[in-house]
Amino acid sequence: MSSVDERVPCAGEMRSWVSGFVTRLTARNRLPLDYSVPSLRVVDFLIDGLRKGGAEHEQVRDALFGLGAYVGEVLVRRAGAVWVDFDADQRSYFGHPVGVRMPDGRVWNPLGKVHNRFDLGGPGESLRTFYLTLHGRTRKDIA
Repeated sequence: MSSVDERVPCAGEMRSWVSGFVTRLTARNRLPLDYSVPSLRVVDFLIDGLRKGGAEHEQVRDALFGLGAYVGEVLVRRAGAVWVDFDADQRSYFGHPVGVRMPDGRVWNPLGKVHNRFDLGGPGESLRTFYLTLHGRTRKDIA
């Protein structure tokens, strides 16, 4: 799907990085990735396709990073979140260098949530449901 640079983007670079990822992905596949809440169903579908295709986690690491970054950007655009660089303790806990901070101050890890969807699958790991049940979001777009 995409190739993550050797260096993972920092919080200040995530919006432009995600934009490039979406442009590359949608140019080839005409996917409706429009940063809407319903588009998170497309992300669920893409991840499920990777799982059903029998891909090993390491084979799809870059695609999962891109999809997780997309989910984070949906949180930024629709839920009032901001990208943040995790401190050392958060990096250790979440296993990723960046995440999002919600308007109420809570920190979430959309990159990790995408990995969970790939590893565990099932409706309990739905990214759309994650958004809809997320604590600390503003009510800009709940559909």
